[in-house]
Amino acid sequence: MSDLPHENDQPDPLDSFDELIEAETTRDPDLAVIEAGSRTLRTQGGQPHADVPGRPEDPEVDKALREVEAELATRWGETKLEPSVSRIAALMDVLGEPQRSYPSLHITGTNGKTSTARMIEALLGAFELRTGRYTSPHVQSITERISLDGAPISAERFIETYQDIKPYVEMVDAAQEYRLSFFEVLTGMAYAAFADAPIDVAVVEVGMGGSWDATNVIDADVAVITPIALDHTDRLGETPAEIAGEKGGVIKQGATVILSQQPVEAAQVLLKRAVEVDATVAREGLEFGVVARQVAVGGQLLTLRGLGGEYPEVYLPLHGAYQAHNAAVALAAVEAFFGVGAVRAEPLDIDTVRKAFAAVSSPGRLEVVRRSPTVVLDAAHNPAGAVATAEAVGEAFDFTRLIGVVGASSDKNVRGLLEAFEPIFAEVVVTQNSSHRAMDADELAAIAVEVFGEERVQVEPRLPDALEAAITLAEEEGEFAGGGVLVTGSVITVGEARLLLGKG
Repeated sequence: MSDLPHENDQPDPLDSFDELIEAETTRDPDLAVIEAGSRTLRTQGGQPHADVPGRPEDPEVDKALREVEAELATRWGETKLEPSVSRIAALMDVLGEPQRSYPSLHITGTNGKTSTARMIEALLGAFELRTGRYTSPHVQSITERISLDGAPISAERFIETYQDIKPYVEMVDAAQEYRLSFFEVLTGMAYAAFADAPIDVAVVEVGMGGSWDATNVIDADVAVITPIALDHTDRLGETPAEIAGEKGGVIKQGATVILSQQPVEAAQVLLKRAVEVDATVAREGLEFGVVARQVAVGGQLLTLRGLGGEYPEVYLPLHGAYQAHNAAVALAAVEAFFGVGAVRAEPLDIDTVRKAFAAVSSPGRLEVVRRSPTVVLDAAHNPAGAVATAEAVGEAFDFTRLIGVVGASSDKNVRGLLEAFEPIFAEVVVTQNSSHRAMDADELAAIAVEVFGEERVQVEPRLPDALEAAITLAEEEGEFAGGGVLVTGSVITVGEARLLLGKG
């Protein structure tokens, strides 16, 4: 277990990890755990990947970023919502409507939003457009949420952007019944940063829903709807149709809608909305889609049908059929943005498309972070996402014995999540992350026992212990056998595991 920070000749940094989290009593717990993890464990790994930045090396910059995060954490968190865009609209007004200074693609759905956004960003960048991407939640660093030209903005720029809009945020706070929320301020920061860059096009992922999501003050030329499933049912609705009604709010007058494969009742709602606003619809499986796919080393080789024709031999360095479908949706969205199938007939340049897809990454989505035994991270947090992940694991990896590490949020359909993974997990180690939303490990274990049986469930409340236990179980297969570990259940769980395993 050399990858985990347990050395006998020095204090255990995981002890201070727990102490730092516990001490952050006035902070948003999600931010606290990620910051504490970065503080105590970032020396365990090498240089962080550009997609997932670590803490700033300059102590003054790090201090300033912490102060910004602390101020943001005093606001409503992302799970406390008041369904209205009045506050964010007021902020955009006093900022001079920055979101109207560039065209946008707006992405909603239940699963696949971030991966699709990253693919769209890569394609647009390959065609020499300056991009801004806004996604959520973050895996490890809050700066991941706002990207320019394919990379998260620097801590310095994040701080500057916050300080620039802070007087206007306070002005809006004073005039509204409720202060701007954490997510609303971040959305304002993203739109302001994009205008200041300036960018050529924004790729914007909704936080939740669509109609009243804070991002929905843009009039996107292209609306992208990834697969809709049951999630956040207490806020969005209890059926796919009700959820589609909320998410369909991103479809604006005269826009082009790129519609992934959907449950029939969801598709009906979305198509009705498109008719109401005179939007043009392109449907996966009809106007575009995946023609062929085969597993390749490190990913898959695709033939995609876009709005302008076929794109053969496209290498995608991501695993799973669902990522192939995300790629088809992303390609159609970029074609629609460029007018392919409408004002121009010819397809996009195939070599540029291939180059873009070959460079795509998606941290925390079937991401391999360790070998011997192989440890894979995946942020699946609802049953539909878990089903897709389970299928992809079976296809991409030759595990003879797979151990699950699951830490989930208490507001999710945890039973459905565990049932999706039951066929592929030989054993499961249940744990909990340090978020205030985390399900208690013992409560999670009680459900897991009903799904897996008592003999296949192990309980380790601390994530570091859960990782060590799972790796030990996987190593029972032998060094050259097929044992592996899949860490899943929550973006927060994946982010913490990534830190513990020396990534960022």
